[in-house]
Amino acid sequence: MNLQEKINQHLEKIYADADLVEAEKLFEQLVARTPLKKLAEKVSEKSVYLITYGDSFQDGKRAPLQVLREVVSEKLPYFTDIHLLPMFPYTSDDGFSVVDYLKINPDLGDWSDVADLARERRLMFDFVCNHMSVSSSWFQKFLAGDADFKNAFIKFDETFDSSKTIRPRTSPLFTEIDGERVWTTFSKDQVDTNARDPKMLARLTDILIDYVVRGASSIRLDAIGFLWKESGTTSMHLPETHEVIKLWRTLLDALAPGTQIVTETNVPHADNIRYFGNGSDEANMVYQFPLPPLVLHTFISGDSKMLSKWAKTIQPVSDKATYFNFLASHDGIGLRPVEDILTDNARAAMIQQVLANGGRVSYKTARDGSTKPYELNINYLSALGSPEKMLAAHAILLSFMGVPAIYYHSIFGSKNDEKAVEKSGLPRRINREKLDKIQLYNELAADGARKTIYTALSALIEIRKNEPAFNPHGTQEILDYGSQIFAVKRVYKGQKILALTNISAQKVNVSCSDFDVIRKRNFTGELLPYQSVWLRLD
Repeated sequence: MNLQEKINQHLEKIYADADLVEAEKLFEQLVARTPLKKLAEKVSEKSVYLITYGDSFQDGKRAPLQVLREVVSEKLPYFTDIHLLPMFPYTSDDGFSVVDYLKINPDLGDWSDVADLARERRLMFDFVCNHMSVSSSWFQKFLAGDADFKNAFIKFDETFDSSKTIRPRTSPLFTEIDGERVWTTFSKDQVDTNARDPKMLARLTDILIDYVVRGASSIRLDAIGFLWKESGTTSMHLPETHEVIKLWRTLLDALAPGTQIVTETNVPHADNIRYFGNGSDEANMVYQFPLPPLVLHTFISGDSKMLSKWAKTIQPVSDKATYFNFLASHDGIGLRPVEDILTDNARAAMIQQVLANGGRVSYKTARDGSTKPYELNINYLSALGSPEKMLAAHAILLSFMGVPAIYYHSIFGSKNDEKAVEKSGLPRRINREKLDKIQLYNELAADGARKTIYTALSALIEIRKNEPAFNPHGTQEILDYGSQIFAVKRVYKGQKILALTNISAQKVNVSCSDFDVIRKRNFTGELLPYQSVWLRLD
Protein backbone atom coordinates (compact mmCIF):
# COMPACT_ATOMS: atom_id res chain seq x y z
CA MET A 1 0.00 0.00 0.00
CA ASN A 2 1.50 3.37 -1.01
CA LEU A 3 1.43 6.51 1.11
CA GLN A 4 -1.57 8.07 -0.60
CA GLU A 5 -3.63 4.91 -0.07
CA LYS A 6 -2.72 4.94 3.63
CA ILE A 7 -3.70 8.60 3.88
CA ASN A 8 -7.01 7.93 2.17
CA GLN A 9 -7.80 5.21 4.69
CA HIS A 10 -7.47 7.77 7.48
CA LEU A 11 -9.52 10.35 5.59
CA GLU A 12 -12.32 7.83 5.05
CA LYS A 13 -12.68 7.55 8.84
CA ILE A 14 -12.82 11.33 9.23
CA TYR A 15 -14.93 12.52 6.30
CA ALA A 16 -17.78 11.38 4.09
CA ASP A 17 -19.21 12.21 0.66
CA ALA A 18 -18.08 15.50 -0.89
CA ASP A 19 -15.80 16.35 2.04
CA LEU A 20 -13.94 13.06 1.54
CA VAL A 21 -13.41 13.69 -2.17
CA GLU A 22 -12.08 17.16 -1.45
CA ALA A 23 -9.85 15.94 1.38
CA GLU A 24 -8.28 13.19 -0.78
CA LYS A 25 -7.51 15.71 -3.51
CA LEU A 26 -6.01 18.24 -1.09
CA PHE A 27 -3.78 15.68 0.60
CA GLU A 28 -2.61 14.26 -2.72
CA GLN A 29 -1.44 17.75 -3.67
CA LEU A 30 0.16 18.26 -0.26
CA VAL A 31 2.21 15.05 -0.39
CA ALA A 32 3.31 15.76 -3.95
CA ARG A 33 4.95 19.06 -2.98
CA THR A 34 6.52 17.87 0.30
CA PRO A 35 10.25 17.10 0.27
CA LEU A 36 11.52 14.01 2.04
CA LYS A 37 13.60 14.41 5.17
CA LYS A 38 15.14 11.46 7.01
CA LEU A 39 15.82 11.37 10.74
CA ALA A 40 17.48 8.21 11.98
CA GLU A 41 18.12 9.12 15.63
CA LYS A 42 15.75 7.50 18.11
CA VAL A 43 15.08 8.46 21.71
CA SER A 44 17.29 6.55 24.15
CA GLU A 45 18.67 6.72 27.66
CA LYS A 46 20.69 9.71 26.44
CA SER A 47 17.54 11.71 25.60
CA VAL A 48 16.67 14.58 27.93
CA TYR A 49 14.46 17.49 26.89
CA LEU A 50 14.78 21.07 28.12
CA ILE A 51 11.43 22.92 28.24
CA THR A 52 11.88 26.65 27.60
CA TYR A 53 10.51 29.77 26.01
CA GLY A 54 12.49 31.39 23.23
CA ASP A 55 13.06 34.41 25.45
CA SER A 56 13.68 32.66 28.78
CA PHE A 57 17.25 33.97 28.78
CA GLN A 58 18.16 37.54 27.90
CA ASP A 59 21.15 39.87 27.94
CA GLY A 60 19.52 43.10 26.73
CA LYS A 61 21.65 43.17 23.59
CA ARG A 62 21.07 40.17 21.34
CA ALA A 63 18.02 38.31 20.16
CA PRO A 64 16.84 36.00 23.01
CA LEU A 65 17.06 32.91 20.75
CA GLN A 66 20.76 33.67 20.31
CA VAL A 67 21.18 33.98 24.08
CA LEU A 68 19.30 30.68 24.55
CA ARG A 69 21.69 28.95 22.17
CA GLU A 70 24.64 30.28 24.20
CA VAL A 71 23.15 29.19 27.54
CA VAL A 72 22.45 25.72 26.16
CA SER A 73 25.99 25.44 24.82
CA GLU A 74 27.69 26.74 27.94
CA LYS A 75 25.54 25.44 30.80
CA LEU A 76 23.36 22.60 29.55
CA PRO A 77 25.64 20.16 27.70
CA TYR A 78 23.68 17.02 28.67
CA PHE A 79 20.33 18.09 27.22
CA THR A 80 19.76 16.50 23.81
CA ASP A 81 16.48 18.19 22.84
CA ILE A 82 15.09 21.70 23.32
CA HIS A 83 11.33 22.16 23.55
CA LEU A 84 10.66 25.67 22.28
CA LEU A 85 7.31 26.82 23.60
CA PRO A 86 5.31 28.83 21.00
CA MET A 87 7.81 31.19 19.37
CA PHE A 88 5.40 32.85 16.97
CA PRO A 89 3.67 36.26 17.01
CA TYR A 90 0.79 36.16 19.48
CA THR A 91 -1.77 38.35 21.21
CA SER A 92 -2.32 36.64 24.59
CA ASP A 93 -1.72 33.56 26.78
CA ASP A 94 2.06 33.95 26.65
CA GLY A 95 2.29 32.61 23.11
CA PHE A 96 -0.66 30.23 22.85
CA SER A 97 -2.85 32.62 20.85
CA VAL A 98 -0.80 32.35 17.67
CA VAL A 99 -1.22 35.04 15.01
CA ASP A 100 0.94 33.37 12.35
CA TYR A 101 2.23 29.80 12.54
CA LEU A 102 5.06 30.45 10.09
CA LYS A 103 6.62 33.63 11.46
CA ILE A 104 9.00 33.93 14.37
CA ASN A 105 8.09 36.55 16.95
CA PRO A 106 10.57 39.36 16.10
CA ASP A 107 11.07 39.94 19.83
CA LEU A 108 12.77 36.51 19.93
CA GLY A 109 14.78 36.54 16.69
CA ASP A 110 14.11 34.92 13.35
CA TRP A 111 14.17 31.58 11.56
CA SER A 112 17.95 31.77 11.13
CA ASP A 113 18.31 31.77 14.93
CA VAL A 114 16.09 28.69 15.12
CA ALA A 115 18.23 27.03 12.43
CA ASP A 116 21.39 27.84 14.42
CA LEU A 117 19.88 26.27 17.53
CA ALA A 118 18.85 23.21 15.50
CA ARG A 119 22.49 22.70 14.58
CA GLU A 120 23.29 22.52 18.31
CA ARG A 121 20.44 20.26 19.51
CA ARG A 122 17.30 18.50 18.37
CA LEU A 123 14.26 20.78 18.63
CA MET A 124 10.63 20.30 19.59
CA PHE A 125 8.21 22.87 18.13
CA ASP A 126 4.87 23.65 19.72
CA PHE A 127 1.92 23.27 17.34
CA VAL A 128 -1.13 25.06 18.77
CA CYS A 129 -3.47 23.45 16.27
CA ASN A 130 -6.72 23.60 18.26
CA HIS A 131 -7.02 27.38 18.24
CA MET A 132 -5.58 30.64 16.88
CA SER A 133 -5.62 34.30 17.77
CA VAL A 134 -8.67 36.28 16.64
CA SER A 135 -6.09 38.65 15.10
CA SER A 136 -4.69 35.97 12.79
CA SER A 137 -5.03 36.51 9.06
CA TRP A 138 -6.84 33.16 8.78
CA PHE A 139 -9.58 34.26 11.15
CA GLN A 140 -9.79 37.69 9.57
CA LYS A 141 -10.34 36.01 6.20
CA PHE A 142 -13.08 33.93 7.82
CA LEU A 143 -14.77 37.09 9.11
CA ALA A 144 -14.42 38.72 5.69
CA GLY A 145 -16.23 35.83 4.00
CA ASP A 146 -13.23 34.51 2.04
CA ALA A 147 -14.50 31.38 0.24
CA ASP A 148 -11.41 29.34 1.17
CA PHE A 149 -11.89 30.16 4.87
CA LYS A 150 -15.68 30.17 5.21
CA ASN A 151 -15.61 26.96 7.30
CA ALA A 152 -12.13 27.33 8.80
CA PHE A 153 -13.47 28.13 12.28
CA ILE A 154 -16.47 26.82 14.21
CA LYS A 155 -19.62 28.90 14.16
CA PHE A 156 -22.19 28.73 16.92
CA ASP A 157 -25.06 26.43 15.96
CA GLU A 158 -28.20 26.58 18.08
CA THR A 159 -29.02 22.97 17.17
CA PHE A 160 -25.64 21.79 18.55
CA ASP A 161 -25.96 20.31 22.05
CA SER A 162 -22.90 21.54 23.96
CA SER A 163 -24.25 20.73 27.43
CA LYS A 164 -21.73 17.89 27.96
CA THR A 165 -18.74 19.76 26.54
CA ILE A 166 -15.70 19.51 28.82
CA ARG A 167 -14.45 22.96 29.86
CA PRO A 168 -10.83 23.70 30.78
CA ARG A 169 -11.62 27.28 31.79
CA THR A 170 -14.32 29.38 33.43
CA SER A 171 -14.56 31.72 30.40
CA PRO A 172 -17.54 31.44 27.96
CA LEU A 173 -17.50 28.61 25.41
CA PHE A 174 -18.78 30.96 22.68
CA THR A 175 -17.75 34.51 21.86
CA GLU A 176 -19.28 37.00 19.43
CA ILE A 177 -16.62 38.66 17.28
CA ASP A 178 -17.59 41.20 14.62
CA GLY A 179 -21.09 39.78 14.41
CA GLU A 180 -19.95 36.13 14.19
CA ARG A 181 -20.49 33.88 17.23
CA VAL A 182 -17.73 31.27 17.37
CA TRP A 183 -16.23 28.56 19.60
CA THR A 184 -13.59 29.88 22.01
CA THR A 185 -12.72 26.94 24.26
CA PHE A 186 -9.77 28.59 26.00
CA SER A 187 -10.45 32.35 25.88
CA LYS A 188 -12.23 35.04 23.89
CA ASP A 189 -8.94 35.70 22.07
CA GLN A 190 -8.39 32.05 21.07
CA VAL A 191 -10.85 30.90 18.42
CA ASP A 192 -11.12 27.17 17.73
CA THR A 193 -10.00 25.86 14.35
CA ASN A 194 -12.40 23.60 12.44
CA ALA A 195 -10.84 20.28 11.46
CA ARG A 196 -14.22 19.26 9.96
CA ASP A 197 -13.31 21.51 7.05
CA PRO A 198 -10.98 19.51 4.73
CA LYS A 199 -9.29 22.73 3.64
CA MET A 200 -8.50 23.63 7.24
CA LEU A 201 -7.18 20.16 8.09
CA ALA A 202 -4.96 20.23 4.99
CA ARG A 203 -3.80 23.74 5.98
CA LEU A 204 -2.91 22.57 9.50
CA THR A 205 -1.16 19.49 8.11
CA ASP A 206 0.91 21.70 5.84
CA ILE A 207 2.07 23.64 8.92
CA LEU A 208 3.01 20.41 10.69
CA ILE A 209 5.16 19.30 7.76
CA ASP A 210 6.68 22.75 7.40
CA TYR A 211 7.86 22.59 11.01
CA VAL A 212 9.75 19.38 10.30
CA VAL A 213 11.30 20.89 7.18
CA ARG A 214 12.39 23.87 9.28
CA GLY A 215 14.20 21.73 11.84
CA ALA A 216 11.72 20.18 14.27
CA SER A 217 12.62 16.67 15.41
CA SER A 218 9.57 16.57 17.68
CA ILE A 219 6.15 18.20 17.43
CA ARG A 220 4.08 18.91 20.55
CA LEU A 221 0.36 18.91 19.79
CA ASP A 222 -1.01 21.43 22.27
CA ALA A 223 -4.51 20.81 23.68
CA ILE A 224 -5.07 18.24 20.94
CA GLY A 225 -7.91 16.47 22.77
CA PHE A 226 -10.30 19.36 22.00
CA LEU A 227 -9.77 19.29 18.22
CA TRP A 228 -13.07 17.73 17.08
CA LYS A 229 -16.55 18.76 18.25
CA GLU A 230 -19.66 16.59 18.13
CA SER A 231 -23.15 17.52 19.31
CA GLY A 232 -24.30 15.76 22.47
CA THR A 233 -20.79 14.58 23.41
CA THR A 234 -17.99 15.92 25.61
CA SER A 235 -16.26 17.11 22.39
CA MET A 236 -13.10 15.64 23.89
CA HIS A 237 -10.97 12.68 22.76
CA LEU A 238 -13.38 11.91 19.92
CA PRO A 239 -12.49 9.19 17.37
CA GLU A 240 -11.91 11.79 14.66
CA THR A 241 -9.30 13.51 16.85
CA HIS A 242 -7.43 10.24 17.26
CA GLU A 243 -7.70 9.61 13.51
CA VAL A 244 -6.19 13.01 12.70
CA ILE A 245 -3.18 12.17 14.88
CA LYS A 246 -2.88 8.78 13.18
CA LEU A 247 -3.00 10.54 9.82
CA TRP A 248 -0.17 12.84 10.89
CA ARG A 249 1.83 9.89 12.25
CA THR A 250 1.48 8.07 8.92
CA LEU A 251 2.66 11.16 7.06
CA LEU A 252 5.67 11.84 9.28
CA ASP A 253 6.73 8.19 9.44
CA ALA A 254 6.89 8.25 5.64
CA LEU A 255 8.25 11.75 5.05
CA ALA A 256 10.48 12.23 8.10
CA PRO A 257 11.13 8.92 9.91
CA GLY A 258 12.12 9.40 13.53
CA THR A 259 10.08 12.55 14.10
CA GLN A 260 8.37 12.38 17.49
CA ILE A 261 4.68 13.32 17.78
CA VAL A 262 4.05 14.30 21.41
CA THR A 263 0.44 14.72 22.58
CA GLU A 264 -0.42 17.16 25.35
CA THR A 265 -3.69 16.13 27.00
CA ASN A 266 -4.02 17.27 30.60
CA VAL A 267 -6.70 14.72 31.50
CA PRO A 268 -7.19 11.59 33.62
CA HIS A 269 -4.61 8.89 32.91
CA ALA A 270 -6.92 6.40 31.16
CA ASP A 271 -7.89 9.01 28.56
CA ASN A 272 -4.32 10.22 28.21
CA ILE A 273 -2.72 6.90 27.30
CA ARG A 274 -5.31 6.23 24.57
CA TYR A 275 -3.25 8.62 22.45
CA PHE A 276 -0.68 5.86 22.02
CA GLY A 277 -3.17 4.10 19.73
CA ASN A 278 -1.88 0.57 19.22
CA GLY A 279 1.64 1.61 20.20
CA SER A 280 2.86 2.32 16.70
CA ASP A 281 0.15 4.26 14.88
CA GLU A 282 -0.55 7.39 16.96
CA ALA A 283 1.59 9.41 19.40
CA ASN A 284 5.26 8.57 19.79
CA MET A 285 5.10 10.05 23.29
CA VAL A 286 2.32 11.25 25.59
CA TYR A 287 2.76 13.68 28.45
CA GLN A 288 2.85 11.79 31.76
CA PHE A 289 0.48 14.21 33.52
CA PRO A 290 -0.13 12.24 36.76
CA LEU A 291 3.59 12.29 37.63
CA PRO A 292 3.93 15.97 38.77
CA PRO A 293 1.01 15.94 41.25
CA LEU A 294 1.79 12.41 42.47
CA VAL A 295 5.43 13.22 43.19
CA LEU A 296 4.36 16.41 44.98
CA HIS A 297 1.81 14.45 47.02
CA THR A 298 4.52 11.92 47.90
CA PHE A 299 6.79 14.54 49.45
CA ILE A 300 3.94 16.38 51.18
CA SER A 301 2.62 13.18 52.76
CA GLY A 302 6.00 11.51 53.32
CA ASP A 303 4.41 8.37 51.92
CA SER A 304 5.29 6.69 48.60
CA LYS A 305 2.34 4.25 48.53
CA MET A 306 0.10 6.13 46.07
CA LEU A 307 2.96 6.93 43.68
CA SER A 308 4.10 3.31 43.81
CA LYS A 309 0.59 1.94 43.33
CA TRP A 310 0.05 4.10 40.23
CA ALA A 311 3.56 3.47 38.88
CA LYS A 312 2.90 -0.28 38.90
CA THR A 313 0.28 0.33 36.18
CA ILE A 314 2.81 2.00 33.87
CA GLN A 315 3.99 -0.63 31.43
CA PRO A 316 6.11 -0.45 28.27
CA VAL A 317 4.12 0.74 25.27
CA SER A 318 6.18 -0.52 22.32
CA ASP A 319 9.61 -0.11 20.79
CA LYS A 320 8.19 2.94 18.96
CA ALA A 321 6.34 4.76 21.75
CA THR A 322 6.96 5.83 25.33
CA TYR A 323 6.10 8.42 27.97
CA PHE A 324 7.14 12.08 28.08
CA ASN A 325 7.90 12.53 31.78
CA PHE A 326 8.08 15.90 33.52
CA LEU A 327 7.53 17.55 36.90
CA ALA A 328 7.32 21.24 36.00
CA SER A 329 6.38 23.14 32.88
CA HIS A 330 5.20 26.56 31.71
CA ASP A 331 1.74 25.60 33.02
CA GLY A 332 0.77 24.67 36.55
CA ILE A 333 0.56 21.27 38.21
CA GLY A 334 -2.63 19.70 36.86
CA LEU A 335 -5.14 18.16 39.25
CA ARG A 336 -7.43 16.49 36.69
CA PRO A 337 -4.95 13.67 35.97
CA VAL A 338 -5.17 12.47 39.58
CA GLU A 339 -8.91 12.84 40.09
CA ASP A 340 -9.26 9.05 39.96
CA ILE A 341 -5.97 8.36 41.77
CA LEU A 342 -5.81 10.64 44.84
CA THR A 343 -8.55 11.24 47.37
CA ASP A 344 -10.24 14.60 47.84
CA ASN A 345 -8.33 14.99 51.10
CA ALA A 346 -4.98 14.33 49.40
CA ARG A 347 -5.71 16.92 46.71
CA ALA A 348 -6.87 19.38 49.38
CA ALA A 349 -3.57 18.88 51.24
CA MET A 350 -1.65 19.78 48.08
CA ILE A 351 -3.76 22.88 47.59
CA GLN A 352 -3.14 23.88 51.21
CA GLN A 353 0.65 23.53 50.88
CA VAL A 354 0.73 25.37 47.55
CA LEU A 355 -1.20 28.31 49.01
CA ALA A 356 1.01 28.29 52.11
CA ASN A 357 4.11 28.39 49.88
CA GLY A 358 2.95 31.40 47.89
CA GLY A 359 1.22 29.64 45.01
CA ARG A 360 -2.19 30.07 43.42
CA VAL A 361 -5.01 27.74 42.33
CA SER A 362 -6.79 27.96 38.96
CA TYR A 363 -10.34 26.74 38.43
CA LYS A 364 -12.49 25.31 35.65
CA THR A 365 -16.25 25.15 35.15
CA ALA A 366 -17.80 21.73 35.79
CA ARG A 367 -20.80 20.40 33.85
CA ASP A 368 -23.15 21.40 36.66
CA GLY A 369 -21.93 24.99 36.44
CA SER A 370 -19.82 24.84 39.61
CA THR A 371 -16.10 25.62 39.68
CA LYS A 372 -13.45 23.03 40.55
CA PRO A 373 -9.69 23.30 41.13
CA TYR A 374 -7.98 22.69 37.82
CA GLU A 375 -4.28 23.28 38.42
CA LEU A 376 -1.79 24.49 41.02
CA ASN A 377 0.20 27.53 39.92
CA ILE A 378 3.55 27.46 41.64
CA ASN A 379 7.22 26.91 40.94
CA TYR A 380 8.04 23.24 41.66
CA LEU A 381 10.93 24.06 44.03
CA SER A 382 8.67 26.46 45.94
CA ALA A 383 5.97 23.78 46.10
CA LEU A 384 8.38 21.21 47.57
CA GLY A 385 10.09 23.68 49.88
CA SER A 386 13.76 22.63 49.76
CA PRO A 387 16.62 21.82 47.34
CA GLU A 388 16.94 18.36 48.92
CA LYS A 389 13.36 17.47 48.02
CA MET A 390 13.78 19.03 44.57
CA LEU A 391 16.77 16.81 43.81
CA ALA A 392 15.03 13.71 45.19
CA ALA A 393 11.97 14.45 43.06
CA HIS A 394 14.12 14.74 39.94
CA ALA A 395 15.96 11.54 40.77
CA ILE A 396 12.54 9.88 40.59
CA LEU A 397 11.81 11.65 37.29
CA LEU A 398 15.11 10.56 35.76
CA SER A 399 14.68 6.94 36.86
CA PHE A 400 11.09 6.59 35.63
CA MET A 401 10.31 4.71 32.40
CA GLY A 402 10.13 7.14 29.49
CA VAL A 403 11.95 10.26 28.32
CA PRO A 404 12.57 12.97 30.96
CA ALA A 405 11.87 16.65 30.30
CA ILE A 406 13.07 19.36 32.67
CA TYR A 407 11.78 22.92 32.80
CA TYR A 408 14.39 25.67 32.62
CA HIS A 409 13.43 27.02 36.06
CA SER A 410 13.93 23.56 37.54
CA ILE A 411 17.46 22.96 36.27
CA PHE A 412 18.44 26.45 37.45
CA GLY A 413 16.75 26.27 40.85
CA SER A 414 14.33 29.20 40.48
CA LYS A 415 11.54 30.05 42.90
CA ASN A 416 8.14 31.75 42.68
CA ASP A 417 7.96 34.97 40.69
CA GLU A 418 5.16 36.48 42.74
CA LYS A 419 5.77 40.00 41.42
CA ALA A 420 4.85 38.79 37.91
CA VAL A 421 1.53 37.42 39.20
CA GLU A 422 0.72 40.65 41.03
CA LYS A 423 1.63 42.77 38.00
CA SER A 424 -0.19 40.69 35.38
CA GLY A 425 -3.00 39.11 37.36
CA LEU A 426 -2.13 35.82 35.63
CA PRO A 427 -1.43 32.92 38.05
CA ARG A 428 0.73 31.01 35.53
CA ARG A 429 3.23 33.88 35.40
CA ILE A 430 4.48 32.66 38.79
CA ASN A 431 6.72 30.18 36.96
CA ARG A 432 7.59 32.02 33.73
CA GLU A 433 10.21 34.53 34.83
CA LYS A 434 12.70 35.68 32.18
CA LEU A 435 16.28 35.28 33.39
CA ASP A 436 19.09 37.76 32.82
CA LYS A 437 22.02 35.71 31.60
CA ILE A 438 24.77 37.57 33.47
CA GLN A 439 22.84 37.57 36.74
CA LEU A 440 22.03 33.87 36.32
CA TYR A 441 25.68 32.99 35.72
CA ASN A 442 26.74 35.01 38.78
CA GLU A 443 24.18 33.22 40.96
CA LEU A 444 25.30 29.83 39.62
CA ALA A 445 28.86 30.68 40.68
CA ALA A 446 27.83 31.64 44.22
CA ASP A 447 26.75 29.29 47.01
CA GLY A 448 22.98 28.91 47.18
CA ALA A 449 19.99 26.96 45.93
CA ARG A 450 20.67 27.72 42.25
CA LYS A 451 24.20 26.34 42.37
CA THR A 452 23.24 23.34 44.53
CA ILE A 453 20.38 22.23 42.31
CA TYR A 454 22.07 23.01 38.98
CA THR A 455 25.29 21.19 39.89
CA ALA A 456 23.67 18.08 41.36
CA LEU A 457 20.92 17.78 38.74
CA SER A 458 23.38 18.23 35.86
CA ALA A 459 25.52 15.45 37.34
CA LEU A 460 22.49 13.15 37.60
CA ILE A 461 21.61 13.75 33.95
CA GLU A 462 25.16 12.97 32.86
CA ILE A 463 25.17 9.72 34.85
CA ARG A 464 21.79 8.68 33.49
CA LYS A 465 22.96 9.03 29.88
CA ASN A 466 25.62 6.38 30.43
CA GLU A 467 23.29 3.74 31.88
CA PRO A 468 21.51 1.64 29.18
CA ALA A 469 19.05 0.34 31.80
CA PHE A 470 17.33 3.75 31.61
CA ASN A 471 16.44 3.28 27.94
CA PRO A 472 12.84 4.55 27.55
CA HIS A 473 11.80 1.35 25.81
CA GLY A 474 12.98 -0.88 28.62
CA THR A 475 10.89 -2.21 31.49
CA GLN A 476 10.29 -1.03 35.02
CA GLU A 477 9.26 -2.91 38.15
CA ILE A 478 8.08 -1.09 41.26
CA LEU A 479 9.40 -2.76 44.40
CA ASP A 480 8.25 -2.49 48.01
CA TYR A 481 10.90 -1.12 50.37
CA GLY A 482 8.37 0.52 52.69
CA SER A 483 6.38 3.72 52.50
CA GLN A 484 9.43 5.94 52.97
CA ILE A 485 11.12 4.64 49.82
CA PHE A 486 10.18 4.89 46.17
CA ALA A 487 11.90 1.96 44.47
CA VAL A 488 11.96 1.24 40.76
CA LYS A 489 13.97 -1.43 38.96
CA ARG A 490 14.81 -0.60 35.35
CA VAL A 491 15.92 -3.25 32.85
CA TYR A 492 16.98 -3.02 29.21
CA LYS A 493 18.75 -5.74 27.26
CA GLY A 494 20.24 -7.34 30.34
CA GLN A 495 21.33 -4.07 31.97
CA LYS A 496 19.72 -3.45 35.37
CA ILE A 497 19.47 -0.47 37.72
CA LEU A 498 17.63 -0.35 41.04
CA ALA A 499 16.76 3.27 41.85
CA LEU A 500 15.91 3.99 45.49
CA THR A 501 14.75 7.40 46.74
CA ASN A 502 14.12 8.21 50.37
CA ILE A 503 11.09 10.52 50.25
CA SER A 504 11.09 11.13 54.01
CA ALA A 505 12.92 13.32 56.52
CA GLN A 506 14.29 10.26 58.38
CA LYS A 507 17.21 7.94 57.73
CA VAL A 508 16.16 4.59 56.29
CA ASN A 509 18.15 1.37 56.19
CA VAL A 510 17.69 -1.15 53.39
CA SER A 511 19.34 -4.47 52.69
CA CYS A 512 21.29 -3.63 49.54
CA SER A 513 25.03 -3.47 48.92
CA ASP A 514 25.34 -2.98 45.19
CA PHE A 515 27.41 -0.37 43.35
CA ASP A 516 25.87 3.12 43.42
CA VAL A 517 26.55 4.77 40.06
CA ILE A 518 25.74 8.20 41.51
CA ARG A 519 28.48 8.16 44.16
CA LYS A 520 30.63 5.59 42.36
CA ARG A 521 31.01 3.31 45.36
CA ASN A 522 29.25 0.38 46.99
CA PHE A 523 26.08 1.31 48.82
CA THR A 524 26.23 0.72 52.60
CA GLY A 525 22.46 0.30 53.01
CA GLU A 526 21.77 3.62 54.73
CA LEU A 527 19.66 6.20 52.89
CA LEU A 528 19.84 9.69 54.35
CA PRO A 529 16.75 11.95 54.25
CA TYR A 530 15.80 12.67 50.61
CA GLN A 531 18.81 10.74 49.32
CA SER A 532 18.74 8.71 46.10
CA VAL A 533 20.92 5.85 44.96
CA TRP A 534 21.06 4.14 41.57
CA LEU A 535 22.36 0.64 42.14
CA ARG A 536 23.80 -1.29 39.22
CA LEU A 537 22.66 -4.89 39.56
CA ASP A 538 25.15 -7.46 38.23
